[in-house]
Amino acid sequence: MGQKVSPISFRTGVTIGWKSRWFAPKSNYGEFLVEDERIRRFIDRRLNRQPPYAAVSGIEIERTREEVKVIIRTARPGLVIGPKGAEVDKLKGEMEELTDRRVNINIVEIRNPDLDAQLVAEGISEQLKRRASFRRTMKQRAEATMQAGAKGVKIIISGRLGGAEMSRTESAIMGSIPLHTLEADVDYGFAPCFTTYGVIGVKVWLYRGMFGEAPPEEEQQQRSADAAMTRARRRRERTGGTRGGAGGERAPRQARPGGSRLGGQRQAQPGAGQTPRAERPQPPAPQQGEGAPPPQDAQS
Repeated sequence: MGQKVSPISFRTGVTIGWKSRWFAPKSNYGEFLVEDERIRRFIDRRLNRQPPYAAVSGIEIERTREEVKVIIRTARPGLVIGPKGAEVDKLKGEMEELTDRRVNINIVEIRNPDLDAQLVAEGISEQLKRRASFRRTMKQRAEATMQAGAKGVKIIISGRLGGAEMSRTESAIMGSIPLHTLEADVDYGFAPCFTTYGVIGVKVWLYRGMFGEAPPEEEQQQRSADAAMTRARRRRERTGGTRGGAGGERAPRQARPGGSRLGGQRQAQPGAGQTPRAERPQPPAPQQGEGAPPPQDAQS
């Protein structure tokens, strides 16, 4: 039987850093551990489960002897900070009351939400709450993730899909996902969807390439730039060169066979009383045994 393990816990300490970074003696370790979990649940309930719905993906905690530093990774930093920092100051005060310690909050923006597994799972969960078609939703999010630069994505939803009596599991897979490769950057996200007919679980695996490679968003920008340069080069080759070359002259165009244009000017057409050159009668060629035709006078 296949036993699944979280890709994040499998790589933590090897290729992925820890989510909590602090040291404590044995007597305070349990207290700090429980406090970290309370901070994470409070921020998730405060920012994700009610307005402003700030799309918080990850929370990292660092501790010193004097204060607690909380790093919030969000796709909507403006909603967390608020006008003139009012919201983040309010959040800081609430967390200081919760922990009885001095709290410092840092906001980190997620530039591409389609490459974050937790945000993709949250987006699918929100669409299922609005009674959207689960098959179309999975396909659209998988395609959007691949277009954003991911190399592989797997989405699994399970529960009473579409309000059916029997629960079942549906999945959508695109690309490759090397789960056993520790050097592979595989992200994982889970989000529950609470509907009127039951709870639906949404799991997302997202492969973003190997660690040490260029980030997917940089690769996508490079591919877009290369494609634009290729299109411009093909356009120049098709038109016979650039419009403003050396000396400001335009490359001459080739005459079209049977066409009516030559070098941008219209050919002269025969007049009404003229016979086309191709239809003019030719003099008969001299036959064998006959002499050459008499020379014509130069002055006639």
